[in-house]
Amino acid sequence: MIALQIQDIKSFMSKLLLQDTFDSFLLKEAEITVAVTHTIDGTLHPDFFDETDFSDPLIRWGDIRQHCFSIIKGKRTPLHFTFVFRLGSDNTTRLLSQNGLSLLPEQVSGLYLNCRFDGTRLLCTSGIALTFFTMDKALEHVWDELLQKFFRQNEIPYTFA
Repeated sequence: MIALQIQDIKSFMSKLLLQDTFDSFLLKEAEITVAVTHTIDGTLHPDFFDETDFSDPLIRWGDIRQHCFSIIKGKRTPLHFTFVFRLGSDNTTRLLSQNGLSLLPEQVSGLYLNCRFDGTRLLCTSGIALTFFTMDKALEHVWDELLQKFFRQNEIPYTFA
């Protein structure tokens, strides 16, 4: 697990809410505090849709980004927000394969990116969840490196917190 403090919050927010930078991530949950607190559970409800074949049970960030933007936009800075993103199952499978990791995709409950703004600073932390206990930290290190690469490629300056 790593914690990255975002150096340019305004630029990060533009990439998060106005651009497609994070659109391939899934949204597990969000909490946004402006005049009131909005809580979003990213779990899809298949009964709502005509199609029922979902590779992931969570909504893609690109499909709910505009809604979150409409909550946040305005003249005042949010008092707080937290976004919990998860890497999609297809990308998780690809990451395991490309890095020669011996884990099976079904053993990985999630590869997470948590973004938390407390009113003054924005912190992004990584995390993994497995279906079993292991002392092997290889996946955690690969995920941490991939997130840092993602931030660098998308010109998101950070320091380690």
